[in-house]
Amino acid sequence: MSHQIKLTRYISNFVDQLYRSGVRNVVISPGSRSTPLALTFAEYKKFDLWVDIDERSASYFALGMAKKQKEAVVLVCTSGSAAANYFPAVIEAYYSRIPLIVLTADRPHELRDVGAPQAIDQIKLYGDYVKWFHEMAVPSDIPKMLTYVRNQADRAVRTAIMPNSGVVHLNFPIQEPLLPDFSISGLWGHNSPRIVPQMNYQLDETTLTEILTLITDKKRGLLVCGPDNTEGITEAVNHLAENWNLPILADPLSPLRNGSHSKTHIIECYDAILKMPEVRKQVKIDFIIRVGAMPISKAYLQLLQENTDMEHFVIEAVEGHREPVGLKTHFIYGDPVKILAQLANVSLYYDPSYLKAWQNWNDETKQILSEINQEELTEGHTVLGIQSVIPKDQIFFVGNSMPIRDVDSFWFCHERAIEVFANRGTNGIDGIVSTAVGMSATGKHTTLLIGDISFLHSMNGLLLARNYNLSLTIVLVNNDGGGIFSFLPQAKQQSPYYELLFGTSQSMDMEKLAKAFDINYHCPKNWQDYLDSLAQSYEEGGLSIIEVQTDRNENVLWHQTKWNKVGQKLLGLMQKNENVL
Repeated sequence: MSHQIKLTRYISNFVDQLYRSGVRNVVISPGSRSTPLALTFAEYKKFDLWVDIDERSASYFALGMAKKQKEAVVLVCTSGSAAANYFPAVIEAYYSRIPLIVLTADRPHELRDVGAPQAIDQIKLYGDYVKWFHEMAVPSDIPKMLTYVRNQADRAVRTAIMPNSGVVHLNFPIQEPLLPDFSISGLWGHNSPRIVPQMNYQLDETTLTEILTLITDKKRGLLVCGPDNTEGITEAVNHLAENWNLPILADPLSPLRNGSHSKTHIIECYDAILKMPEVRKQVKIDFIIRVGAMPISKAYLQLLQENTDMEHFVIEAVEGHREPVGLKTHFIYGDPVKILAQLANVSLYYDPSYLKAWQNWNDETKQILSEINQEELTEGHTVLGIQSVIPKDQIFFVGNSMPIRDVDSFWFCHERAIEVFANRGTNGIDGIVSTAVGMSATGKHTTLLIGDISFLHSMNGLLLARNYNLSLTIVLVNNDGGGIFSFLPQAKQQSPYYELLFGTSQSMDMEKLAKAFDINYHCPKNWQDYLDSLAQSYEEGGLSIIEVQTDRNENVLWHQTKWNKVGQKLLGLMQKNENVL
């Protein structure tokens, strides 16, 4: 049997099984050694294929699709440094629990470590950041090997998507010649259905009793929902809050702030509420029950650091240890929705005046944060404007550094079903544009809020958006550098090296960049211009950049003025409600 036939049957059975096991999207970066994989995916004709010349951009694009669709996306690249360019996205997927299947073509064993071109050590290239690594066997078409290759494809999909979701890396040693023969009979082989196991992680009675023993006599509790896209989590958290009469601190990356569900118990302004240390000193907490990852808010983290004697519960699916504060924490492992339902069925009801106090603080804070000077256009306004104009059932993707913090402060509860996402696994600025483009590739118009440094760092993603005619509104906050550092201690030291090392002014003409990629461009000068630009971008669809030019120093002063006003207002309210604090 010729090498070409062995290669063709081996790869075609693998590709067929990936589809049967649930894969629908394949992102390919062109290369020679990966030719058999790339051609076979194309020949199969059932996958949605996306081709990106930049592996780093491709990997974040795949991550964006997988994050939105909650299903495994395949990445394919050639041998050598191409695979290394996937590494940042692999790390992000690991910490964000996003299912990716990375297929790296490799030189055959005899060409490794002998100075062959485009050959690096790809064995366990991503270290412990993958759930499973496997070096695939040399292609063969004997029945046992075709069963083997199908088993590996199915295992890859199951491993990637099962809790906790993550990355699988399969390395393919491929000998030349590299061209498959798609004329052979029975190309896609034969496959039998596979059983999909059902997960059922609930609390046993002993554990449930232990939890209740620790909180039944407490007075001041909080439910906290961090970044979490578990199906049914909104209803489950709300149900528990209503039954126990507790406030919910809802992170902007949780689904609780958006949609038609009840928001009576939701405190979305908790980050601004807790900014001032004098306010936090007045807030005493007896216990916290958290689902999802650690919230974005630094003020919330400080609240935990200042209340170390409380009972702290974190509900995790299957496994994990997401607790960066170092508190004595009770980890509860299982299906968060089912565990919350079990807790809600227990008859506990906390003091209504405690919930009412949080609701009053939230209302007063929201009123202050919502105040707008029509002639101004600040970084906080970018969030308020997007929320006021964005149509329902769209995607809002948020860059890191200042944008995500402004979303935490200024994205209020509302009725429209907007999905809010960000790359908070490692909180970096890598691949932000490409991830948002991957989101838009799922068929929904996506709005990206991003800073100028993050934008320049990952603007290769614009090429993919243009090539596939995707629909994306980019709100580009340009403060000519690293605006987040203006809030940190190094900005106050008046060092002669601050601007060089942290300010990092780039002085790029964003309009010219937009023109280079053939993207619609707007540069509003006030609040109404900004709203009009947003509305136009949503009406027209396609690609657009709305550049909001701000000043770093003025931005710091504007935020601090808001937070101080909130803090002073809340301190006055708290003096009247000492008995519930």
